[in-house]
Order: sequence, then C-alpha cells, then structure tokens
Amino acid sequence: MVSGKHKSHTLRKVFVKTPGGRTTVQYKRRKPQHTRCSCGTKLLGVPRDIPGRIKKLSKSEKKPSRPYGGNLCSSCMRKQIKAKIEASL
Repeated sequence: MVSGKHKSHTLRKVFVKTPGGRTTVQYKRRKPQHTRCSCGTKLLGVPRDIPGRIKKLSKSEKKPSRPYGGNLCSSCMRKQIKAKIEASL
C-alpha cells in the first residue's frame, strides 16, 4: 500500500530503471507553472523549476539582465520605457 504522503497529486510518479534491471517508482515534486508577464505571455529566460533549485543558480541564470527582467516581457518593457521617455519630455 502507498503511504499517505504519496497519494496526493503534489508529487509525480517517475518510473526509474535501476542497475539491477528492476523498474521502481520514485516520487518527485512537480515543477511550478511558467512565470508570466502582466500581458499573459510566458517570460523567456526565467527558469521553471522548484524554488529551492532556483536559489542555487547564479544571479545571471535566474533572470535576464535587462530593465524589468523577470517581471515584463520584452515588448511590454519596450512600451514601458517609451512611455517613461514621453512622460519626461
């Protein structure tokens, strides 16, 4: 019988073949959804992984190094910068 912590869908089943030739079931955490911009598009350059693993990445691997990197997509960023420039004039 499966233990209670493995019955929920928070963990996914991964079938792994052992060196002895047997197939065993390992339970691994699911990946979170993609990070999204305010317009709804997926943010490119932002890893989709468990927060504990993202914490171990270097700063340059966590998000793009452009303005609003990791918060806005490139097209929304461009609009935001143009709007700031127009407002300052």
